[in-house]
Amino acid sequence: MMRIDIISAVPDSLTSPLNTSILKRAQDRKKVEIVVHNLRDYAYDKHKQIDDKPFGGGPGMLLKPEPFFECIEKLLSERKYDHVIFPTPGGKIFDQKTANNFSLVENILIIAGHYKGVDDRVRQRFATDEISIGHFVLTGGEIVALAIIDSVVRLIPGVLNDSESALNDSLMDGEFIEAPYYTRPAEYKGMAVPEVLLSGHEKKIKEWKEVQSKVLTEKWKKINSME
Repeated sequence: MMRIDIISAVPDSLTSPLNTSILKRAQDRKKVEIVVHNLRDYAYDKHKQIDDKPFGGGPGMLLKPEPFFECIEKLLSERKYDHVIFPTPGGKIFDQKTANNFSLVENILIIAGHYKGVDDRVRQRFATDEISIGHFVLTGGEIVALAIIDSVVRLIPGVLNDSESALNDSLMDGEFIEAPYYTRPAEYKGMAVPEVLLSGHEKKIKEWKEVQSKVLTEKWKKINSME
């Protein structure tokens, strides 16, 4: 069973997403164990302080190194982590290939920053993978952590009800976007489902999906190549 640990200054922000839908099912089926660690539990001063003003000035508060070191060193004494992930805008852009690789390991630790960020000594000492989900700024690393966890856990065998669902998803087979999907009703508000999908002709349906996939993939590549 895979284990994923998350260290967070705001653990309540993770509670609902981690206990809903596929992630809940994966935990119920004992396919993954997800453990959230409250950073404040490792701040040992009387005020449980986890942040402070940054040296050199500037706005915002920075998460202190001591609570992270205390927590991470404790976890490392208990097990070996295949990946210690540090979400950061300057990291490698997360993609399906990385998700596939992460899904094959036993233990993952994610360090979720918050506020202005994390004292850089935490990254220097512990991070094995610096990950970004895009060139934009978020309030905290919890959203990045959830994106990584969701994309990884759904790849674990036995998590999805349809064993082929993950294999057929967009981007699973290289850089290809899936053809669009339709369901009942066949016509809605003047918008009709493509006739080929109603034909029952498997060869023609397959050909249609391949063409649509190529068209959408080229469109996706064009959009993402523009600054």
